[in-house]
Amino acid sequence: MKRLFPIFGLLTGVLLSYALYLALDVAPTEQTMGDVQRIFYYHVPSAWTAFLLFFINFAASVVYLIRRNMKADVVALVAAEIGVVFCTVVLVTGPIWARPVWGIWWTWDLRLTLTLVLWLIYVSYLMLRRFSSSGQTPQIAAVLAVLGALDVPLVYFSIWFFRTQHPQPVIGGGGSIDPRMLHVLLINWAAFSCLAVMMFWSRYHLEVIKREVDDTQALEALLETPRGPR
Repeated sequence: MKRLFPIFGLLTGVLLSYALYLALDVAPTEQTMGDVQRIFYYHVPSAWTAFLLFFINFAASVVYLIRRNMKADVVALVAAEIGVVFCTVVLVTGPIWARPVWGIWWTWDLRLTLTLVLWLIYVSYLMLRRFSSSGQTPQIAAVLAVLGALDVPLVYFSIWFFRTQHPQPVIGGGGSIDPRMLHVLLINWAAFSCLAVMMFWSRYHLEVIKREVDDTQALEALLETPRGPR
């Protein structure tokens, strides 16, 4: 697996470069918004990738609550970390896109608000994992992850069932998209997904090693503890 990582990294870099070229040069210019619309090819794939990672976090958290499996807990933690990264990209690119189109950086639109709430939930999850030293922290975090995952479908379907300022979905839900734009969008999503896999792969192995080191140090400290007189 270690030998495959550099090859996969190289292919991911090539795919990201190709996706960037398609987004900036090949994709047709949107008639109403102009070139600013090209941020769409980063905003939407980042959202889809974040949703996928939060689903992985949800599934791994359920497995951990049932089986108390350490690997499931690591998967949940890593998925949440990388999901927050991509969700942050969504929250940053959204206002950049909105400013020239809507005339404002932010509005308390339903989808925007729910996305911000989603980001806050998983940031809270990570803060709990980072700063709590309780032995029950993994279980509490897993419950929080399961509850937080309920916000993902709310974010996705908010513009399907409610009238919001956010554009309608480009796939389904009454939306439409130029086939050339859809082609570029899917390639960018594939590139972002490969990047997420790389990040997940690296962070997972790092977390496993960290826990093994922590366990070893705890065992050594226990063995080195001086015993009192008998």
